[in-house]
Amino acid sequence: SGPDPEAVKSVAKVLRNAERPVIYAGQGVHYAKAWDELRELAERLQIPVTTSLQGKSAFPENHPLSLGSGGRSIPRAVHEFLQDADVIFGIGCSFAATGFGVAMPKGKTIIHATLDPADVNKDVASAHALIGDARLTLDALLCELDGASASRDGVTDRIATIKEEWLEQWKPKLTDDSSPLSPYRVIWDLLHTVDVDNTIITHDAGSPRDQLSPFWESRVPLSYIGWGKTTQLGTGLGYAMGAKLARPDQLCINVWGDAAIGFTGMDFETAVRERIPILSILLNNFSMAIELPIMQAATEKYRSTDISGNYADMATAFGGYGERVTDAAEIVPAIKRGIAQTEAGNPALLEFITQKEIEISKF
Repeated sequence: SGPDPEAVKSVAKVLRNAERPVIYAGQGVHYAKAWDELRELAERLQIPVTTSLQGKSAFPENHPLSLGSGGRSIPRAVHEFLQDADVIFGIGCSFAATGFGVAMPKGKTIIHATLDPADVNKDVASAHALIGDARLTLDALLCELDGASASRDGVTDRIATIKEEWLEQWKPKLTDDSSPLSPYRVIWDLLHTVDVDNTIITHDAGSPRDQLSPFWESRVPLSYIGWGKTTQLGTGLGYAMGAKLARPDQLCINVWGDAAIGFTGMDFETAVRERIPILSILLNNFSMAIELPIMQAATEKYRSTDISGNYADMATAFGGYGERVTDAAEIVPAIKRGIAQTEAGNPALLEFITQKEIEISKF
């Protein structure tokens, strides 16, 4: 069903008159397949767009109006534009408060468009609510705007400048040649090696989620499986296999860590047995590095964060392709070998030996 027409009129007026609006798109945009309508609204009113982790890929992140996206970790542009916004338009999202999502700043005019009325004013107070399907809601707004447009001078230039400065700040980690490897270097090289538009990728809980999501540039809908108001280690492997079954012609990747593979790693054998040729990117730092600051006593007394194993050998023993990578110069060649294996019908696991990295893009 669509939203109340009178509420649509009010919201259209607020969006037209806003000085610094931001669109926050959630998973409901995917469910409604409202990608074109979202883009049309953003372009017509020149509104910057970010998404929830679950909504990532609903808006092309190489678009001049894209701020990028994330959850616990986010690009700087997301933080700065949300903080500076006068109006935040949430479409297809719950605005649920979680430590693994994007926090909404106080003192903003919030427009909440959701299919579930129970979401409204649950965690974030809304000045305006639109209850209905995301696509029907966006269609109604576009009709109400009736060709009206807005000019926000300098907004795309500001987005580009902030993105450039943020990436420059992270460049030492994204291009680090040292060994053990920087997990950010592995992710950066992966992004620039695969055919992004023909790839579906998912993260895992913990470090892989926080390291991958801000830097991975999703460009086409449903190319990023984002999840994580909770943190079930090992979930990403099954998501990648499911994606490959649904989209057999696309490269399907899961990025996980040594803790996650300890939970569901044996299911890599399922991918081999059922001939589901995924590419599995394992970031192995032999510890739950992200937990080190809060598990100091447990680590000192019981070595609770220590993890070990040769998972490339495990993948090979299962009948798949396994390769351990320790040299930065071999990251891209190894990725290409892994892709070639998937194209030949073999699941591939690339085990990158990485630093105990705990820094994330958080503000």
